[in-house]
This record gives sequence, C-alpha cells and structure tokens, in this order.
Amino acid sequence: MAKFSRGKGRGTPKISTASLPDIIFILLFFFMVVTVMKDSELKVEVNYPYATELQKLEKKSLVSYVYIGTPQKRFRKKYGSAPRIQLNDSFKEVKDLKLFLEQEKSKLREAERGLMTASLRADKDVTMGIVTDVKTELRKIGQLKVNYSSKPRTEDL
Repeated sequence: MAKFSRGKGRGTPKISTASLPDIIFILLFFFMVVTVMKDSELKVEVNYPYATELQKLEKKSLVSYVYIGTPQKRFRKKYGSAPRIQLNDSFKEVKDLKLFLEQEKSKLREAERGLMTASLRADKDVTMGIVTDVKTELRKIGQLKVNYSSKPRTEDL
C-alpha cells in the first residue's frame, strides 16, 4: 500500500481573485493622484509666434496665464471677431487684470507671491495695441514679472 498518491485526481489550482478589488482600487487611486486636471478651457485661438531664444519656466505653479486672441468660431456670434482677453474660463477686459492677479496671488503662499509670473499667451496675428494695453495695466498694478509664450523655431522654416 502506497503512502503517497501520484496526484492522478488533481487538476490545476484555481487562481484566487480575492485581491483583485484591492489592486483595482490601488490603480484607481494612483491615477487620481498623478493626473493633472486642465485649468481652463481655451476660448480664444492662439497660434504662438516663433522664437529662437527660449527658456523653460521653473515652477509652473507660480505662473498665471493671460490669453489674447480672436474668439473661437463657436463664440464669435456672441463676442465678435475682435481680439479678446481670456482670464481663466471667461472673457475679460483689461481693467479686470488687477482682480484676476490678486485672486491668483491669494492662492499662493506668502513667500511665493512676489515670485508670481504673468505669462502672455498672445496670438501671433493679434495687433500690438491690445498687448500694449495689457502690459501697461500689468505695470500699473505692480506685476513686473512678465513672460511671453512662444514656439521654438525649427531649422526648416
């Protein structure tokens, strides 16, 4: 009589699925943490001008974006085709820049408020008049750190 059987009746062992919900929740939590949500919906058309000397911004959390361009086609019936200023998700006037920047600075820590940069994302075909108006208003309210967004010039242009 044999003490050990040769495993004739055994099949492949079943895979335990008890830990699958834990793994799914861990993955869900991971993607919720690392995903960056879009700050605002772009309502103006912005084709950035080309530049040869570019620098990357160090801390993007210290940057407030001011978009300048013509409204997208779906907004032209309401706002016209003249260049407009977009702050966050709405069209604003030049005089609204002060309130916008104060709100943006209030979101930052006290030590970082002086390091905030206003980034002008202006369309390359926009007239310089509206850009000058924005720059003048920024100067009046004391926002002297201003940057212009652009695309790198490629060699084949």
